[in-house]
Amino acid sequence: MLSQDSLAVHAGRNGLTELGVHAVPIDLSTTAPLPSVHDGGLAYEHMATGGTHREGQSTVYQRLWNPTVARFEEGVAVLEDTTEAVAFATGMAALSAVLLAVVATGKKHVVAVRPLYGGSDYLLASGVLGNDVTFTTPAGVHAALRPDTGLVILETPANPSLELVDIAGVAAAADGVPLLVDNTFASPVLQRPFRHGAAMVLHSATKFLGGHGDAMGGVVAAAPEWTTRLRQIRAVTGGILTPWPAYLLHRGLATLPVRVRAQQASAQKVAVALAGHGLVLRVYYPGLPECDPQRLIGTQMSGPGSLLAFEVGSAEHAERIPAAVGMITHAVSLGGIDTLIQHPAGLTHRPVAADARPHASLLRVSVGLEDPSDIVADLVQAIEATR
Repeated sequence: MLSQDSLAVHAGRNGLTELGVHAVPIDLSTTAPLPSVHDGGLAYEHMATGGTHREGQSTVYQRLWNPTVARFEEGVAVLEDTTEAVAFATGMAALSAVLLAVVATGKKHVVAVRPLYGGSDYLLASGVLGNDVTFTTPAGVHAALRPDTGLVILETPANPSLELVDIAGVAAAADGVPLLVDNTFASPVLQRPFRHGAAMVLHSATKFLGGHGDAMGGVVAAAPEWTTRLRQIRAVTGGILTPWPAYLLHRGLATLPVRVRAQQASAQKVAVALAGHGLVLRVYYPGLPECDPQRLIGTQMSGPGSLLAFEVGSAEHAERIPAAVGMITHAVSLGGIDTLIQHPAGLTHRPVAADARPHASLLRVSVGLEDPSDIVADLVQAIEATR
């Protein structure tokens, strides 16, 4: 069995020698020739109802299936240790498809462990997709279950506080209800939720999987029981990932382990430096012992990752810091090659209910591939210049 590093390079690249190419080809066709009405109709029906493309059949239409997208899906499934994966235009499109799949089962209730990404929290709370949600803590999952509960959802490390959640513990508490884990912050390099009892693993592929801030996408890795439903929903709602970003995201998988580990090493140094600064009240980073009370680093996760958050003395101070950085970019998103800083309460978590919103003095940093000493110096000068 190949190592994770080797799998990241080679997964989804099968058959290239037979094609006579070395780089993964990009198929931009929006439609495909049909051998006959009968055969074309059979292919259309098979894929529109959730089936995968069959060799020798027409691909019919890009909304149903695309070979470039399929290669990316195979790569993610291999890295997440699942049978299959289904790719979408964005992470939110992926989550929406999951919620629609749950509603279609007739069990509309969702138990959601907070904190979650602000967009996910808002989508669940709005009920626009027909779901009913109960927000809770990991300890409250079992008590929140109802006869019509169709899904439990959690994110670990959590956005933006970097809290770690025991996936196996929540899976046990879910008592057979399918568990969806948002693995965006960790990536499959550091955490594979399927091994710990998750039924589905969600990624905003825009983040670490792509890694360069130039392609949007979402993906859900799961067993066929769920991927068939998700492909059907994707086919009828039109949420499929398109070929060009699929190519970029797939290319990102090859360097994912190298990037994640390098960024993680820098994040540890940045977290330690900020924790020792007099104007920083608290640092949230799983690599700090006080931030991993359950000791999940080394068991559930192989490392603490490259996201951190910190609090300063006031909301006013926090809001001034992003405008004062130099090398670092003030922007939402994460997981790219450059370091980003943002104010969650005022941006990504603005739509979240007030009692669940991050503290207004908290800032989130996604550590990139720059020299960690330069990252620290930029943050410190911004913190001190705006006090």
